[in-house]
Amino acid sequence: MNNFSILCLTTALTCTSCSVGPNFKMPEVLMPSKWKNGGAVSTADIPVPGEWWKLFGSSELNRLEERAMANNQQMRGALARVETARALVGVQQASWFPYLNMRDAMQYERLSQSSFGANLPPGVSLPRTQRRRYQNLLEEGWEIDVWGRVRRAVEGSKAAQLGAMETLSAQRLTIAAEVARLYFLTHSLDRQIDVVISTQSWREEALKLQESRFKGGLANEMDVARARTELELARNDLAALERQRGNAENALAVICGEIPSNFKVAKNSGTTRLPRVPGGLPSTLLQRRPDIRAAEQKMREANAKIGVAAASFYPAFSVNGTGGLESIGTFGFFDQRSRIMTIGPSMTLPIFQGGKLRANLRSAKASYDETLSNYKQSILVALQEVEDSMLDASAYAKQAKALDQAIAAAQETQRLAELRYQKGLASYFEVVDANRTVLNAKLLAAQVEGQRLIANVAMLKALGGGW
Repeated sequence: MNNFSILCLTTALTCTSCSVGPNFKMPEVLMPSKWKNGGAVSTADIPVPGEWWKLFGSSELNRLEERAMANNQQMRGALARVETARALVGVQQASWFPYLNMRDAMQYERLSQSSFGANLPPGVSLPRTQRRRYQNLLEEGWEIDVWGRVRRAVEGSKAAQLGAMETLSAQRLTIAAEVARLYFLTHSLDRQIDVVISTQSWREEALKLQESRFKGGLANEMDVARARTELELARNDLAALERQRGNAENALAVICGEIPSNFKVAKNSGTTRLPRVPGGLPSTLLQRRPDIRAAEQKMREANAKIGVAAASFYPAFSVNGTGGLESIGTFGFFDQRSRIMTIGPSMTLPIFQGGKLRANLRSAKASYDETLSNYKQSILVALQEVEDSMLDASAYAKQAKALDQAIAAAQETQRLAELRYQKGLASYFEVVDANRTVLNAKLLAAQVEGQRLIANVAMLKALGGGW
């Protein structure tokens, strides 16, 4: 072994533990010590089950969630991306090992008589310039990872795999929350439809009464026209609500991975309870939220790519070899004299690349800065979503309480208006106005009830789902 070979191997053995590029460090992030709107929820760090939707106590919701988790196409796509990332880890890890290839070749070649003959001594006859070359070779090579290029590449691919897994978890959380949101929206619309149907029945009876009174000379045409107007408005409200419910049901079908025409949500939702959602400390969001964890893995991947780019500035060491049989013509191909072999270390040192390596390093650093900004932005968005959901849950609870009292007062107003109208002390307009107030209050109460449940879904999603 010559001095160059010894130098290459010695350098490789002494530097195999070296990895250029920065080691990853978690960035410092300023987190609040408490929630601004945390008074509406418990701040105890109570564990929440992974299937957090079961906290609402709805068997139908549980069934829909199971269908969505099993059949949703976005979930399947995210799962495929995880498998892709896992396979790419194997691709990078393969660079740690030597490669071995087998090559069989038959080549027809023609040599230049003028150039080949010029190198022969005087008087030596020119050999055949047209011939066939046969080869049966084993080729091997091994890159010695002196500067940690392969280690950094594997580190980045593992971070990409973990990031894909966290993205899958975030996708699962998003889909589960959307199923719950559409489910509660659908049944909120069902309750609104029931209110409108009840009002429509009342207005149909009111129209019949006014038409009867008009025939008897006890009412005028305006009262009949007003009663008919209110009835048609109720029918309009019913058609609008049925359209909204149909759209929500169709959206729910797609999330569950099913054809909308074959999908139905039962109108009898049964009892649904509001879960007790623990707020926990804001700092725990960094571990709870899968989207934040995915952003962290993207940072790790980008940081590893800086090391890969930095390693390209240093010499690359490898050991390469070839061994097998080679002959001109088939005669004696398997003879011992046809054996060939080459093996030895090599070094490649970049000298001039036209600024390519420096540009590549700048690109890697800029990509890391981008992932760092995205990570911090994801934390800010998460904090906003938690604060918004807590505020919504508190506000909807207050609205529900106020609307209960408003409905009771509006119903009493309607009763008194009907009594006054029957005694001739008020016009039919007061009865219509009072009935419209009852309808609006009941519709708003049904909406708030659904929004209150949806706000709790949003809070569970914002806090990271189950933990």
